[in-house]
Parts: sequence; C-alpha cells; structure tokens
Amino acid sequence: MVLHRISQRLLLGSIILTLAFAGAVFAQESPSSGIQEEPAVTGTMEFEGKVILGLGKYFYLPAAKGYDVVVQGMIQGQDASFLTDKEVRVKGAAAENEPSALVADTIEVKNASGQYETVFTRTEDFTVDDHIDSRTRAEFAPLTISAYNKAEEWEGKGKVKVHGQLVENAIVIKDDKGREVGKILVDSVSDFADYYIKKLSLFDRFWFYINIKETVDWGTRRRTRELFHADILFAGLY
Repeated sequence: MVLHRISQRLLLGSIILTLAFAGAVFAQESPSSGIQEEPAVTGTMEFEGKVILGLGKYFYLPAAKGYDVVVQGMIQGQDASFLTDKEVRVKGAAAENEPSALVADTIEVKNASGQYETVFTRTEDFTVDDHIDSRTRAEFAPLTISAYNKAEEWEGKGKVKVHGQLVENAIVIKDDKGREVGKILVDSVSDFADYYIKKLSLFDRFWFYINIKETVDWGTRRRTRELFHADILFAGLY
C-alpha cells in the first residue's frame, strides 16, 4: 500500500512537470499566427532558475519566458549542454535584430554551497547563423503532400513547413486518416532546430520548417515512398 502511494505520487509529480513543460512550449507560440510571442522589454535583464535543456549555443530557461537564451562562445570549454539541470543566474539583453533571442552577457551557476559562481562572460559579438526569428518563420508556407507521385506539390517550393513526425532520419507525412503518404529524407538539422525538436519531445507530431532540396528518383520513390531531401531549420507547434 505504501509503495502504491509512493508510485502514485511519483506519477503525479511526473505529470505535473510534463504539463508545466508543455505549457511553457505553448506559451512561446501563438496558434493564430504561428509567431512566437516576443517580450517588449529592452535593456539588460536578469533571470534565475533551473535550465531544462541546453544544446549547442542555446538553452531553455523557463524563467526567461518568450526568449531563446543564446550563448555566444563556450562555457568552460563546453557548449550550452553544460548548463542542463543546473540552477543559473543569467544577465543579458535581447538582440537588436532578433528580439526573441536573449544574448547572455554573464552566466552564473549555483554551486553545492548555494553560492553563484561565474562560468561565462561574453567576449564575442552576437552573430546570427542558424537562428530564425518569428517574423521569418511566418514566411514559411504550409505544404500539403497528397501522394508520393505528385512531385509538383513540392518541387520549386523552397522553404516551407510540413506537419509530421521525425523517425530516425526522415519526417513521416500522413494523411487525415493516419495513412502514410511519404517520407522526407533529412540531410541536416541545425542546432537551433534540434534545440526546438528536443523542447517538443512531449509531442509526437509537429511542424518542421524545412528547405526543400532534390526529389528522390522515381524508382526509389515508388518503392520506398521517400519523397525528397531537405534540411530542417526550425520546429514548432504551429
């Protein structure tokens, strides 16, 4: 009986954390426009809390709602994954041309004695490489694929977004009845996209913002339902 109650409490705790994380993901995007909500705060800001996810040059700090925190440089010789599950205090400002990106000027990590120690001080200028702001995301038109033999539906479309599920190195596309239409072969995933894919790990299917490349040859496409190659640039709920 005691073990049963403990299991129930652990399960409840897990559900609460899951819902909280899902709520944070939803809060960053607007279902009506697909545009991430952007804070209007300017100047230096300070946030404290536990880092849920760090990857590449980005980390997710729930206290910094609406921002992707960007680390321009290394943290003690490591990328932002070093911060995962750590209590941090970060000071920084929104990038001038990337209002959803909070560029960290200093990062402190709480040590075992409860004191903050500086682990990062920015010395490099912020550079935009794989970060895609919300206004740019809005330019990705949704792509509907009805059949593997209708290459005209995707050829020449360039940058679009598709709704599907990432399975190994392919985005699986299904129709309204849940039947597989085809697979998009993923050639590369940017750090920014990978960061968001991991943030969306609670969801089976979501939108992938991609750059369409070459179509798979007819014989292979007919046999495997592999449609075309693409690079994933971003991922989101809308």
